[in-house]
Amino acid sequence: MFTGIIEEIGTVTAVSRSGSSLRLSVRGPLAVSDAHHGDSIAVSGVCLTVVEQSADGFAADVMGQTLAMSTLATVDVGRRVNLERAAHVGDRLGGHIVQGHVDGTSRLESITDDGDWRVLRFSLPAELARLVVDKGSIAVDGTSLTVSDVAPAEHAAQWFEVSLIPETLTATTLGDLSVGDHVNIETDIIARHVERMLALGAAEGSNR
Repeated sequence: MFTGIIEEIGTVTAVSRSGSSLRLSVRGPLAVSDAHHGDSIAVSGVCLTVVEQSADGFAADVMGQTLAMSTLATVDVGRRVNLERAAHVGDRLGGHIVQGHVDGTSRLESITDDGDWRVLRFSLPAELARLVVDKGSIAVDGTSLTVSDVAPAEHAAQWFEVSLIPETLTATTLGDLSVGDHVNIETDIIARHVERMLALGAAEGSNR
């Protein structure tokens, strides 16, 4: 489990592709400072398992399903990525519960600067729209953020906005984004559980 509080910005140092999967090497001295083989590290929101490590970096295998669901499919050497080590039991939950199991990707539709603040609007796949609510939590490239606005329900094209403070812009890769870029998104796990329970309850009722 993660909390969405990014610990450092890492850099991709090598990408080795093999069929429908790849091995990713990332420089991240803090992330590996206490890491062991088999530990979990979130790379721009995607939970990956350490299979090799050095004094200042680690390697992880990325399977085809993960590539299909995330921006890691287009990763290349030199890309900056958000890094977070798995949380310890008893840690402060500074963000929200993040699993590192992304729901898919969203496109950055617009950027609005307001002094030191920056408002980012992202597209939202229709099947995820009901899981994202105003003032709710969402993870964008692994960063725990509060949704500051959502598209009206009747809109055909759904979107959500987040408002970023200067600290978030400098401490994460979100400050590097340009319109048209894609990011990994993970909706709130509690919302997903509620949706599933309601769906099962409705199905149960129709079968009676």
